[in-house]
Amino acid sequence: MTVFGNLKPAGAAVLAAGAAMALAACSPTPSASPDPSASASAPATAASTVTASPSPSASPNTSATVGALVDGFPQQLLPLMPGATVVSSSFDKASAPATAALVGTVAAPTAAVLDFYVKALEGQGFKAVPGEAVGAVASRDFLRGDSETVNISVVEAAGVSTFTIGANVPAESAK
Repeated sequence: MTVFGNLKPAGAAVLAAGAAMALAACSPTPSASPDPSASASAPATAASTVTASPSPSASPNTSATVGALVDGFPQQLLPLMPGATVVSSSFDKASAPATAALVGTVAAPTAAVLDFYVKALEGQGFKAVPGEAVGAVASRDFLRGDSETVNISVVEAAGVSTFTIGANVPAESAK
């Protein structure tokens, strides 16, 4: 049973990371709307005909990749912790606000990951808001001014921390 308890936080982090990446890299399109001629009693398989256009055509400035930082990723805003490996990243400077997301792993404890990013963000004028966890997942939110936000969540398993960072800032702040 202990094994399952250790996987729950990791699974939550992976789910959160996947959701963040999907939200950062995709935007809805008119083709994603259901067919108005379909009745409410239509079988559930009718929804399978709904398709969304590929992400790059939705916004030409949106990019995402696996295993590396995407071109143009704001590394000054969200630096990669030394020793960390990029799992995935995304960046959309065309949206308002611009959005950036980073998922990484590092052989370090949760506290070390949070310490690195708290220092990096506070050095840029972000202030930590109250709260240090969401359920069993270490999570910190930061605010700069009235509208710039960053969130970092960290899950540790077997000595490896998986972290997810998401930022929403004006395009000129995304450097």
